[in-house]
Amino acid sequence: MNNVNLINTTDAQTVNAIVGRTGKFRAIVKCRAGFLTVVDAEVYGDDLTSVLKNWKPKALQTLEFLPEGCKHWLTVFARTGKKIHCIDEELIENMTVGDINVYFAGTTLHSQYQYDRVGARTWADKAFVQNKAA
Repeated sequence: MNNVNLINTTDAQTVNAIVGRTGKFRAIVKCRAGFLTVVDAEVYGDDLTSVLKNWKPKALQTLEFLPEGCKHWLTVFARTGKKIHCIDEELIENMTVGDINVYFAGTTLHSQYQYDRVGARTWADKAFVQNKAA
């Protein structure tokens, strides 16, 4: 994490598994037929949160990270239904209000109280990091 103070008023627990490391991601996703499948996940550019936005809303169930040089996959995002059980700090620190409103609406991450606490006024504002007053 980049010395950013997270403000988290939701029920989602944060984990700190990525810690600036590089590696591979894989996701457990609910497909159109309704069953779960495992797929490799890609990060696009420098936006680490893009790995959460590769699928349609409500499809992503679990995201795992395999750091370079390790043999064990680490869970960095987990959900069942509307409840987000955990999310990595490096993923949550860059999430915008728009990301949550589109991909995680109706989940425990989606909270107007949370947006108010960080001073978010637009969809482009960060959802879990204090935004600068205009």
